[in-house]
Amino acid sequence: MQRIFTVLATAFLALSLAGAALAAPTHLNVTIASLNHSGEHGSATLVQSKAGVLVTVHLIGNKAAQPTHIHAGTCGHINAAPEWPLHNTVNGVSTTLVSGVTISQMLASHYAINIHKSLMDLKDYVACGNIKG
Repeated sequence: MQRIFTVLATAFLALSLAGAALAAPTHLNVTIASLNHSGEHGSATLVQSKAGVLVTVHLIGNKAAQPTHIHAGTCGHINAAPEWPLHNTVNGVSTTLVSGVTISQMLASHYAINIHKSLMDLKDYVACGNIKG
């Protein structure tokens, strides 16, 4: 009987540890690099909540309003259509709750945070960061 208990306890411990290792991420940092010699760069923090993912972008290099989105793809091969719009980066900051999505879902495919040059110039990208674990 004691041997069965030991085996069951060991199995339970192993499953518990495996579950902890596979737990969904609750926080992710993204490095945002300069594109097209803009000099703009920074970081983004993704924080999981029950409502979705809170995305906070901190960008150095421009104080004007700049459209900011999450696009499918990677910084080198991005889909032009945004997957999730974010609030414009103004004075170097953008904070947006992306509702109904998880960090795990973002990590399951290729996505990138992309910052456009200006409200009038959406075709030129000035900074980008790949969302990866």
